[in-house]
Amino acid sequence: MSHAPRAPLMSLDDALKALLANIQALPRYETVATLDADGRFLAQDVVSALQVPAFDNSSMDGYAVRRSDLLPSGVELSVTQRIAAGQFGEALRPGQAARIFTGAPVPSGADAIVMQEQTELVSTHGVPRVRFLTTPEAGQWIRRSGEDVKAGDMVLKRGQQLTPAELGLAASLGLAQLQVMARPKVALFSTGDELVMPGDVSPSDMPPGAIYNSNRFFLRALLQRMGCVVTDLGIVPDRREATVQALKMAAEHHDLLVTSGGVSVGEEDHVKPAVQSLGELALWQIAMKPGKPFAYGHVRRESMPGSAHFVGLPGNPVSSFMTFLLLVKPLVLALQGAAPQPPVPYRLPAHFDWPKGDKRREFLRVRRNAQGGLDLFPNQSSGVLTSVVWGDGVVDNPAEQTIAHGDLLNFWSFSEWLS
Repeated sequence: MSHAPRAPLMSLDDALKALLANIQALPRYETVATLDADGRFLAQDVVSALQVPAFDNSSMDGYAVRRSDLLPSGVELSVTQRIAAGQFGEALRPGQAARIFTGAPVPSGADAIVMQEQTELVSTHGVPRVRFLTTPEAGQWIRRSGEDVKAGDMVLKRGQQLTPAELGLAASLGLAQLQVMARPKVALFSTGDELVMPGDVSPSDMPPGAIYNSNRFFLRALLQRMGCVVTDLGIVPDRREATVQALKMAAEHHDLLVTSGGVSVGEEDHVKPAVQSLGELALWQIAMKPGKPFAYGHVRRESMPGSAHFVGLPGNPVSSFMTFLLLVKPLVLALQGAAPQPPVPYRLPAHFDWPKGDKRREFLRVRRNAQGGLDLFPNQSSGVLTSVVWGDGVVDNPAEQTIAHGDLLNFWSFSEWLS
């Protein structure tokens, strides 16, 4: 029996481009307290209604002066007022100085601050005076109104992820609440009669051929780290009917369905035909290693218009882990209105040899060493999950590319990728 020739594998870059072309940001928004918005994605631009700082203020403890009064250095001036943060002083007249503290408003008439370390306190007939040991530059140690933010400035953009720095900036503008994108609702399940859950069966009682379901744990954690609300549907038996029912039920109330296993070409791999019976499969095999069997598509909803996105990840744990980072993470970011950005590579030298490149683009698990180079994990199999625990990143190695000791490689850090 003859077989039709297989279609060429899709490049990772083309797969990601095609994937994101199908994704629109979710239309749901939430208003949350700024204190509780860490990690969320903005649903609208933030435009400042005020200036920050709102007034000229001192960036040092010292004395507010008229610079022209301090020519030459060594001049003594009377201290006529004391201005602390939260207080407004009186206009400064020629020949006067004002004791001022960090954050305090600069009095009108003053055009410089002299830090207290560059002065000496003196007293003339009981009247406090200060001797200035330097002549300041005009504007020295004065933070001008609006030098941080001007009224009308767009300070945060829609789709921007809120980190502690952004929350502080929003609070400085008086924003107690922020409008953010709704969290994507994701249904997660695994397929495979060989899978058992830790705790259900002890290692000593494992049946022949059974394995613990490790993918469920790291995929759920990855999705939750990205702000998703995850419904864990557990393990679905390797039967077409069970797979169809699980997909049909999950599509009704979720934005994204993520499965692990069952997207290869074996007789027990039912996810691909099940998705095709309920919707469509848009992507298939990708020219990357590990992670070739990746599927993307849609599952139609029966109770309402529209469909849920579907992602089928490989069953081998390292393949599942890498395809999530390379393809699912950008998808989830796009659902939240963010513009996915690829990891920033570091150019680091190989402290190993890789004499035979693969026909697919490879992601080799490596670890930085004390000499600033990269060590290679000895077993690059897609089933060896210890490689991503031992390693702190991957080398992005082009197809057919060999590596010699000392070659500069593109290294992607797990810690930055997962942040």
